[in-house]
Amino acid sequence: MGEALRSRRDRRATASAAPPADLVAAPGYGARRMYQAYLAAWSRHVDDVLTGPQFAVLSAIRAYPDSDQSSLAGAVALDTSTMADVCRRMERRGLIARAESPHDARRKILSLTADGATALDEITRRTRRLDQELLAAVPEEQRGDIAVLLNTLGAHWESVAGRPPIRAAE
Repeated sequence: MGEALRSRRDRRATASAAPPADLVAAPGYGARRMYQAYLAAWSRHVDDVLTGPQFAVLSAIRAYPDSDQSSLAGAVALDTSTMADVCRRMERRGLIARAESPHDARRKILSLTADGATALDEITRRTRRLDQELLAAVPEEQRGDIAVLLNTLGAHWESVAGRPPIRAAE
């Protein structure tokens, strides 16, 4: 009897339940699920040390040289305190340099180091390969539309997050 009970318990513990239909219908669930999968794919196929936000910061520094840290935070969808932490870590790793602005000592001007530029080139190649793989299930002529749609949704969701609380209809 003990063996049969243990066997039933083991089957229950290892059974994988499908998510409930109302959860699958929720866009936030889909977004979180995609993001979790993206983080796992990034770590496995791109880099297990350099993070996506760090890659975004390096890309923004290359695109907007000699910009200040606060200005670039918005460009890469990071709040200013997270941006400061990300930049400190990358500075310690020798990927970026931070210098005081000649006009305002509180502002930090960012630049890529030679190591940062080299790392960015390699990570960009890996990221583009991952992008192709992630979009392989989408017809090629629609792939550009996916990024536009995701960024449109991201901007809209950010605006919703900034609104007063949504109240349920009474």
